[in-house]
Amino acid sequence: MRAVVASRPGAPEVLAVTRRAVPQPAAGEALVRVVAAGVNRADLMQRAGTYPGAAADPILGLEVSGVVVATGADVSEGLIGREACALLPGGGYAEYVAVRAAHLAPVPAAVSLRDAAGLMEAAATVWSNLYMPSPPEPGSWMLVHGGASGIGSLAVQFAVAHGVRVATTVGSPEKGLFVEKLGAELVIDHRRQDFADELLERGIRPATVLDIIGADYLERNLQVLGRGGRLVIIGHQSGASTQIDLSRLLLGNLTVTGSGLRMRPDHEKDRIIDDLVRHIWPLYERGEIVPTTHAALPFEQAAEAHQLLEQSHHRGKVLLLADPDLPPTPDRQP
Repeated sequence: MRAVVASRPGAPEVLAVTRRAVPQPAAGEALVRVVAAGVNRADLMQRAGTYPGAAADPILGLEVSGVVVATGADVSEGLIGREACALLPGGGYAEYVAVRAAHLAPVPAAVSLRDAAGLMEAAATVWSNLYMPSPPEPGSWMLVHGGASGIGSLAVQFAVAHGVRVATTVGSPEKGLFVEKLGAELVIDHRRQDFADELLERGIRPATVLDIIGADYLERNLQVLGRGGRLVIIGHQSGASTQIDLSRLLLGNLTVTGSGLRMRPDHEKDRIIDDLVRHIWPLYERGEIVPTTHAALPFEQAAEAHQLLEQSHHRGKVLLLADPDLPPTPDRQP
């Protein structure tokens, strides 16, 4: 099979299409013929050699969509032929991938098989971090940093669908228009505006903050949170180390949490995926939230796909196409 690997740690140019043996599904697994794979920042970190605990397999990719073509022991053969999307520990940039059967989900109605490749990582991150502990109250404010990203664009839509008011930061006017169409009430261009100043001037004290920036935003995130608020950190693009004023946590009764998805044990992922199908998939099926595919590129353009994310030129998800019958699509807004 064809697969995209990082030949060595480095820049996007180290990505190359190579040949690998088709994996065989072990007990509890299914074999998926991949149509498309989602591209995530964790892939960029693994390619660069900076992702802690990344899988030893040089094939990148944490989510795919495709068709089940075989099953291992203890997995029903009734899955064969079904279209599905999957959450993976790695190996998604390939024409075939063996995946734990419990980590498969049906493709929601009204979502194309191609676009389904970009659902699992974002949906699992949003649900597990924002809604599994305790859902935000309808009518409260949520601040989403990077609202035009794959995770951010889903977080905005999911919050709006549940009656939560959303403020979000973006890096360009075009991204601002994009997130406004998704339902964000307040859009802050972080290249020209200080998000803390903008929120405090309006008297907006979010109950929840979803942060991908890390060190540079920590103090301001705590500054704007309302009493009893929760800061959820899922990335640290500006760095992982900084100082914190503990008195702000105590006086504001604030909670700071952080979690990754890839390193969670399988039984936790089982529950998360079951929850997605019950709670998020119906919103896709009713059109209350929509996929946000920015571009879908063939395997041979994997380096370009990584550059889109690194340069933050994307709005929504970037996909890689394994199926040659699906042509590349130009950049677009949903």
